[in-house]
Amino acid sequence: MNYEELLKHARENLPKSLLHKERFEIMKVTGRVEGSKTIITNFNQICSSFSREPDHLLKYLQRELATPAFIDGPRLILKRRLASELINSKVQQYAEEFVLCPECGKPDTKLTKEDGKVLYIKCMACGAKHPVKAKML
Repeated sequence: MNYEELLKHARENLPKSLLHKERFEIMKVTGRVEGSKTIITNFNQICSSFSREPDHLLKYLQRELATPAFIDGPRLILKRRLASELINSKVQQYAEEFVLCPECGKPDTKLTKEDGKVLYIKCMACGAKHPVKAKML
């Protein structure tokens, strides 16, 4: 067998999930429950992957999960016991509302506020500009 045939054979035997990777994948929260608190240890990494300020995601999670929370260094501490599936679904919703472009679906966006009250999501990839539907700030 020559190199090309070996390469073709190797590609055919790879799992499909390895061949089709998205450039942007929403991180799953990692953490633990301590007593009546839920501690998310990778909160800053999630915020940096979204290119958003931690305070913005913090406000969103506090509102959606109906619980007080605060940032402690790289961690987020929620003052309630919560399932990771619920937190992950809220992080997914945040990404869909405030990070991903409604036109092209890419995460290369910035949030801008115009006229002091209307929040827009501006895509750096396709140039689209849409008002954000959720009330946040």
